[in-house]
Amino acid sequence: MKKTIITVVGKDTVGIIAKVCTYLAENKVNILDISQTIVDGYFNMMMITDTSLSPKKLDTLSKELEEVGKEIGVAVHVQHEDIFTKMHRI
Repeated sequence: MKKTIITVVGKDTVGIIAKVCTYLAENKVNILDISQTIVDGYFNMMMITDTSLSPKKLDTLSKELEEVGKEIGVAVHVQHEDIFTKMHRI
């Protein structure tokens, strides 16, 4: 299993979850866990995903998700679980 952390942040608008999740489904990325909140009109979502069945490499998924984010006005960041864990270690 290749766990990947995906974060989505930006001004709340209709369709953010649908657009991101549609892209993931089309690219065989499985969502293992998801958390989302809206605070004072700002949307924040974090997903733990499994990219092992995707035919695309992680850097391609990351670039394409960034483009999806730009289309809907949010910032999307993708990190492999190992990098995320090391960056957030105390």
